[in-house]
Amino acid sequence: MANPVYHFEIPVTNMDRAITFYEAVLATKLSRETIDGYEMAFFPRADGKPGASGALAKGDVYVPSKTGAIIYFDVEDIDPVLARAKALGAKVLYPKKHIGPAGYVAEIEDSEGNRLALNALSD
Repeated sequence: MANPVYHFEIPVTNMDRAITFYEAVLATKLSRETIDGYEMAFFPRADGKPGASGALAKGDVYVPSKTGAIIYFDVEDIDPVLARAKALGAKVLYPKKHIGPAGYVAEIEDSEGNRLALNALSD
């Protein structure tokens, strides 16, 4: 198993607000569905490609938190992503930092109160 993570779900309390935040910050489009009675908004998925995808998830079992697992989103350049996030009111929890061969990382708080990490291979 080269990439064992197949799917993730990010808890949200306000789906419209969360979709607006993630679509703007990550410059991507999410698709809404209802799965087993839960509101979901799925990130794009490229079948047959490495890596995982996931969804925003709203329901009684989904509770936003900064203390749980941290999901790292791969981005081309952290700076414009941080700028878009801050424009939407996001807090920077860990400023952009070079971490050697793995590139750069930063962490923000999303619109729902979750810790979200960003990773870029180049500056």
